[in-house]
Amino acid sequence: MRRAALTLFAGLFALAGQAQVAPLPASAAAPYFQPGKIRVLILSGRNNHDWRTTTPFLKRILEATGRFDVRVTEEPAGLTAAALRPYDVLVSDYCGPRWGVTAEQAVAAFVRSGKGLAAVHGASYAFGDMPVLGPGHRPIGLVQPAWPEWAAMIGGSWTAAEPRTAHAPRHLFDVQWRDSAHPIAAGLGSTFRVSDELYHTQRMQPGVHVLATAFDAPDNGGTGRDEPLLWTNRFGDGRVFYTALGHDVAAMNAPGFVVSFARGVEWAATSKVSLPAAISLDPKDPDALRLLLVTGGHPHEQSFYAVLDSRRDMRVDVNPHPIAFNGDLVKAYDVIVLYDLVQDVPEAQRKNLQTFLESGKGLVVLHHAIADFQAWPWWWQDVVGGRYLLAEEPPAKASTYLHDQDIDVTPVGRHPIVQGLPPIYIHDETYKGMWRAPGLEILLTTNHPTSDGPLAWIGPWKKSRVVYIQLGHGREAHENPWYRELVARAVRWSAGR
Repeated sequence: MRRAALTLFAGLFALAGQAQVAPLPASAAAPYFQPGKIRVLILSGRNNHDWRTTTPFLKRILEATGRFDVRVTEEPAGLTAAALRPYDVLVSDYCGPRWGVTAEQAVAAFVRSGKGLAAVHGASYAFGDMPVLGPGHRPIGLVQPAWPEWAAMIGGSWTAAEPRTAHAPRHLFDVQWRDSAHPIAAGLGSTFRVSDELYHTQRMQPGVHVLATAFDAPDNGGTGRDEPLLWTNRFGDGRVFYTALGHDVAAMNAPGFVVSFARGVEWAATSKVSLPAAISLDPKDPDALRLLLVTGGHPHEQSFYAVLDSRRDMRVDVNPHPIAFNGDLVKAYDVIVLYDLVQDVPEAQRKNLQTFLESGKGLVVLHHAIADFQAWPWWWQDVVGGRYLLAEEPPAKASTYLHDQDIDVTPVGRHPIVQGLPPIYIHDETYKGMWRAPGLEILLTTNHPTSDGPLAWIGPWKKSRVVYIQLGHGREAHENPWYRELVARAVRWSAGR
């Protein structure tokens, strides 16, 4: 009897809990999205094309504009109306099996209600009368009933009926804008060039508004007609943009694809377009810092170049020795970042470097660059405040290094470079037996037995801001977000920001 009562109580408690949980209104999701940005959900996870590369690239395009907050689902079959409620527009990079009644009804209702949908390339193949294809366009023996609402939303679809939808071999061709006054096309010129597949004889729905076409040359297996490639459509109160372009990331890299896709998504979400006629995939802030990154004289892993890559607030020029310090450095750059190992440069370059530092510009010295200019005391005594001894200098012994060490790193003090950074456990190289200037402001320390202890400090030079960071030997450090943030902070601080 007691067990039955407990079971009944547990069941009633579970039902009560379920009754109290209701889907949150869209406004409740606001704290989880970036304010003022268009909320995008990309539908992916199944495709006969390489969605594992194309979906991240589509996300990159949208995020590069600064206009969108982008999420991705690789299981759209699990979508519900509540899950879609916070979003403004869906992007389909999906071409696979059907999603099921709940998800399909949720997507259709989402668009019909006045939201947006953008679909890319093979998305028009999905959910029609064609066999479902697996990765690499391989048949998987699956044929499903069509989902007519999908074709009605997209505005066009593949069909096995004659004349059968297909495409000629991939080739170079020009895409011709047919409605240059439409917000998506306005200001983009009359044509753009791509290397892609050119779909032909898709079945178009009534009311579709064709934005762009391309001539399907018969000598390449085409139809000899202008085939629609970009269009818009209405579904209920919702807006739909479709592009037949975008077979793979190489095709998506075409500037015409980038700008038409981004503007098409914005239009589908808002009915307006504010994005410019050219979109950079490596966007920079107007006041981005100008960095000279100097390498040479020491082998290093390619992963190092990702440390400062893709930052909006920094423009990086890589200039290796022997020409690293040519020209007017003061005019060209805000900060010099050294990841080199050299002992001398021509006198003119040395003067350029010294003039740069006397002008108040910033310097960040990384890892093995602490061994630069051994015979230039001004450099290592007055500017950097440290030196790795490449050879014995009695009574001092040569400095030592040890690769592949696991190091506990602790930030010291409240300097802006390290304030708020947690301690970190990192795999890197250690140095020991280095010379350091007295009275340095230490930023990082370790108690590792093969290290001197201090791992980063502020240089003693008073006319500009100088930072040394001993970490950064290999991929394990270069790919560590903590290390990347540390270097970025050092660069910004050295520039006075």
